[in-house]
This record gives sequence, structure tokens and C-alpha cells, in this order.
Amino acid sequence: MAVSRKDPKGRKLREGESWRNDGRYSYRFTDIRTGKRRTIYAQDLPELREKEKKIAKDMDDNILTDNAIKKMTLNTLFERYMATRELKETTRINYIRVWNNRVKDEIGNIKVVQMLPSHIKAYYSKLSKAGYAHSTIKYINNMIFPALEMAVDDDIIRKNPAKGSISDYGKPAEECVALTISQQEKLIDFVKQSNVYNTYYPMLSIMIGTGLRCGELIGLTWKDVDTRARRLNVDHQLIYKNYGDGCRFHISTPKTDSSIRVIPMTQEVQKAFEEQRKINFMLAKDKSYEVDGYSGFVFTAKSGRPLMPYGVNSVLYNIVDAYNKAEVQKAKKEHRKAELLPKVSAHVMRHTACTRMAECRMDIKVLQYIMGHAHFDVTMEVYNHLGDRARIENEIAKLDSMAVNF
Repeated sequence: MAVSRKDPKGRKLREGESWRNDGRYSYRFTDIRTGKRRTIYAQDLPELREKEKKIAKDMDDNILTDNAIKKMTLNTLFERYMATRELKETTRINYIRVWNNRVKDEIGNIKVVQMLPSHIKAYYSKLSKAGYAHSTIKYINNMIFPALEMAVDDDIIRKNPAKGSISDYGKPAEECVALTISQQEKLIDFVKQSNVYNTYYPMLSIMIGTGLRCGELIGLTWKDVDTRARRLNVDHQLIYKNYGDGCRFHISTPKTDSSIRVIPMTQEVQKAFEEQRKINFMLAKDKSYEVDGYSGFVFTAKSGRPLMPYGVNSVLYNIVDAYNKAEVQKAKKEHRKAELLPKVSAHVMRHTACTRMAECRMDIKVLQYIMGHAHFDVTMEVYNHLGDRARIENEIAKLDSMAVNF
């Protein structure tokens, strides 16, 4: 027959419960997942019994109750999550760099079992107030959410506190707007006639004619260019980052598997590559500069080093700035309003190239292939914009026809 035990207040203690000489209460139980004996403590019996209820519920829900698991922080969970992922080395390094710079010391030390949705929302709100873009916060969420989802799958927590947390935090991304045909012509003509920037004419023609990403453009070597067959091979990109060995150039695989492609050249692109080869020869650019076994880069600085990613954008910014200054002076003389060009980046040039191809009603699957889009809907967005513009123009045309009848 079991012996009935009571605390100093005469309350009957259940199996596993004890009253200690220091005035605290304890409950000893076996963790059914690990088989280990565990003890929890409380200052009074009601508090102990609340803890017992939580333990019983955890066991019923198959939630781990091991002490080591209970002490796991978000940082430790992220390390565990990364060990399960098969990622490109560049992607892995980027994830870890962003985590260490943005998450580690902010919410990374919070225990996973204690993390609440409010912790994550407060963190995203802080990033938003600091001026971070929605895309950046989403990038961080794409690391936090799956790590916590793994904790749910592993029965460490019942539900993911990051679920539904992203909301609309952060500044909305600025929509990339393609140059109009008129703006494109003005830009290209200005560069072609400029004594300062005319050496960049072939590069701009190639950007417009191929829609290459910036990293794909600066990573091109002459081995990738077949002007006779009029084909351009894209199977790598050039990036400039610090992977623990200082900031330097690295060859990387393209953004996605869809980015590996062979792009047919138009006659204009073919001529541009031939002109670029002449420019490189005339400037006696060094072809020996090597990056991870790649050499003979098409677009290089005077030193022979490949163009920096931000160097391409700097060139475009300077060209637009020079054009606008000249246009302002010309407009003053002609007593008219200046028609200025918008800010142009490598991404704007790519989007402009995609738009020109779409305007020619290129088969959408062919366009997706040429642009290296992994997802069909990305290409479709360009067609949707064209459709919207066409509908607007048609409606305006109706007003013109109505005016004739008045």
C-alpha cells in the first residue's frame, strides 16, 4: 500500500512530487523521448502543478522535453538547419554573413522554446524603422522561418512563431521601369557620339541585345563568344565578394539552373562583340588576368582586371549624368523643356532588353529561356505590362475617333 505524503500545509503530494527543506517543491519524472530522469522546481505547489500540466501536454504532443533542447537558441537552431541544407557555396556564405550581421545579436540568443511571434514581429519592425527594404526583411525571414519549421518537425516546439510574421514590413521595392524606345535611342546615340564614353558603345549594345545580368556580362570571356556561329555561351558569372579571404573576384555558377543557356546573337550584337575585340586590341588590354581558372575577359578596366559589378553601374550613372547636363544646356538654347533620362543601372538595361524583345512579340517561352528566368511568371509580368499599355493606348485612340465625329 502506497504511503500518503503531504506538504507542511497538509496538502497531499502526488507521485513524483516532493517538498524540500529549502521550502521549494520539486517534481521528478522520466522523459519518454529520451528515457532520462528529469526534475523541475517551483516556489509553491500551484506553480509546480502548472509546470506538470505543461510537461504532460508536451509528452502527449510528443514535444521534446530534454534540457539541452530547452536551452537551444535560435542561433544554434540556425546552425543545425544549415547543416541539413544542400546549397551553393556562395549562397551558404551569403546566408551566414547576413545572419551574423543582422540576426545573431538581435534575436539569435533567444531560446527557441521561448520565442514568440511578437519577438519576430518586433525585430522586423525594428529593421523596417531602420530603413531596410521589404526584400531584405523577406530574405532574413527566408532563413528564420524554415529553421523554426524544422524545430516544429523535430517536436521541439508546437507551432512556428515566424508564421505570418513578414507582413508588409520594410520599404516596398522600387519598380524597375524599362527605358522607352526614345530614351534608349537617345542613350545609345549619345554614347556612340561621345569622345569620352564611346568605348562603352559595344557594351551597351550587347546589354540591350542579350539581356545579360551584370555578373554574367562582366564574367564573359572570349571563349564564351562565337561570332561566326553567332552564339553566346552563358554558364558562369563573376562576383566580387569577401568569402573570408578578403574582397576579391570569384567565379560562380549562374543564379539558377535556368540561367545556363546559349543565346543566339543578332547582327547588332555580333558587330558589337567584333568592335569590342578591336577596342581591347587597340588599348592593349592585358588578357592574362585570371580568376578561378578563367581569363581573357571581354570587358575589362585599363589594368586588364574585369569590370567591377558596381563599376558597370558607375559607368551608366556617369553617362546619364553627362547626357542630362548636355540636354539641359541644349534645351535652354532652344527655349524648350529638357527631356532628361531617368537613372539607368545594369538591371534597368536588362529589363529594357526584355521589354524590347516582348514588344516584338517574341514567343514567351523563348524569351524566358533567353533571359534565364527560372519562373514563367517573371517573364509574364513584362507581357502583362505591355498589355496594360496597349489597352490604355487603345482607349485613348477611341477618344480621338470620338473627337473626329464632334
